[in-house]
Amino acid sequence: MQRRLIDYLIISLKGMAMGAADAVPGVSGGTIAFISGIYEELINTISGVNLSLLTTLRKEGFFTFWSQLNGNFILALLSGIIISFVSFMRLAKYLLENHPILIWSFFFGLIIASIYFVGKQITKWHLATFAGIIIGAVIAYYITTIPASSVNESSYFLFFAGALAICAMILPGISGSFILVILGAYKTLSDAISDYDFKKLALFVGGAIVGLLSFSHVLKWLFKKYHNLTLALLTGFIIGSLNKVWPWKKVLTWRENSEGIQVPFLEESVSPFVFNGDAKLALAISFMVIGFLTIFLLEKLGSKANK
Repeated sequence: MQRRLIDYLIISLKGMAMGAADAVPGVSGGTIAFISGIYEELINTISGVNLSLLTTLRKEGFFTFWSQLNGNFILALLSGIIISFVSFMRLAKYLLENHPILIWSFFFGLIIASIYFVGKQITKWHLATFAGIIIGAVIAYYITTIPASSVNESSYFLFFAGALAICAMILPGISGSFILVILGAYKTLSDAISDYDFKKLALFVGGAIVGLLSFSHVLKWLFKKYHNLTLALLTGFIIGSLNKVWPWKKVLTWRENSEGIQVPFLEESVSPFVFNGDAKLALAISFMVIGFLTIFLLEKLGSKANK
């Protein structure tokens, strides 16, 4: 595919949107990739990374190797993801602590629109398709109800966490950051980024690379053999994830974190009309609409890029 510089800038912007989404526990960068029209190219590119590339590099030179790798696409996308993820992770932490209803409202609207755009790509509807949506929704909903683990400070545990979280990050509807929260690795990674702890960061990235290269082959095979059923499962994942990003929560139990501060341990979604505090209903609805329209913009960019 012949691309211009502006096309790669747009891919970087999509990467930034993916990175921002992945920084928030409960939102999946895979959803953004899917809506913006680069999901299957991303999966095919990742699954194409193998030892034969080294043979190409040795025998045919760097430019043939780079073309076979789809290097310009990877470079543009990864640049956007990394820049956004590292910078937005701190902003996300501030927003979640100080304006949780508004940020969750934005992402709730974003995910509602995502359900429509992913679901409409299912071309054949039958019993297995509906079953796939239900199964995906139940799995994702269950994941959102799992309480967070205590913080795991082990450096080498980050390798395992990176491998597992990256698989979730490329699945629409399942949040890689929330998987890190469940595993107790989110704060450890956040601190490593803040403290420029390159050893921990290298272990996390190493695990992510191993997980990504392995899982991408599974996804590529699923899209090739069971395209509609895979789309149905992904649509279900997105539906089930709505519980996590519902803006109004009731804290059932609290626990003390590693800094001695009481934080929510178990929460349940409640109506804004029985929410204990200022529901900020008008503002919340406004942010839902903004999130909803953001997906329409990304989908429009994706449609233009694929023409």
